[in-house]
Amino acid sequence: MKDPTPSPDTPDPDAEGTPVGRRLVLTVLGLGAAGVATAPYLQRGLEAFLGSVADKDPTQLTGLLPNGGGFRYYSVAASVPHRNEARYRLTVDGLVERPGSYTLDALRALPQTRIVRDVQCVTGWRVPDTPFEGVKLSALLDAAGVRPEARAVRFTCFDGTYSESLTLDQARRADVLVCLRMQDKPLSHAHGGPVRLYVAPMYFYKSAKWLSGISLTRDVQPGYWEERGYDVDAWVGRSNGRDDTPTV
Repeated sequence: MKDPTPSPDTPDPDAEGTPVGRRLVLTVLGLGAAGVATAPYLQRGLEAFLGSVADKDPTQLTGLLPNGGGFRYYSVAASVPHRNEARYRLTVDGLVERPGSYTLDALRALPQTRIVRDVQCVTGWRVPDTPFEGVKLSALLDAAGVRPEARAVRFTCFDGTYSESLTLDQARRADVLVCLRMQDKPLSHAHGGPVRLYVAPMYFYKSAKWLSGISLTRDVQPGYWEERGYDVDAWVGRSNGRDDTPTV
């Protein structure tokens, strides 16, 4: 099934959050204009400021301007708790032989894969040549021992709201990662850290932020945005009525 091209009024699944006040909007836009009009180091300073705000509250402010390499920082939840090294756990369960739980140190100790691709949002914005690094999802599935009746993978997030799913074949692709690093830095809270999903060939709403659970299921269960009209199979350039295939 293909849905119509999202209209300008359609919510952005990669940049959805809490409204902010008019004065704050005008202040930030003024800062943005100053950053663009002045020397590059001032723009970098603006981006650093916005990124620090996003780390404190990803549902505020930073979606108003492209920053941190062109990304927006928003959440579908009213607020998202932080998970540091001591508090973070990633569970793998469902239709598996060996359910388990990973700490950040355990994930870091596994072989890491680095992928550099364009990030494409379904509403049209793109961030080119973005490095992501982490553990191949297929490695975690193999370690858990997928049972024969499992045909899909469901992902849940510690924001308490967001979810996503892939077919088992999609999840086993070499370009699907449990991501720990982005843009050659540890994954920040604003970018969905400390761990997020990264599905390189699909629109960015499939790359669930703040990943906390991986569960093997019999069938694909539509995720947060798919329940609101977006395609379950979100291949860039081949779904949601868009043609966003990057030109070479």
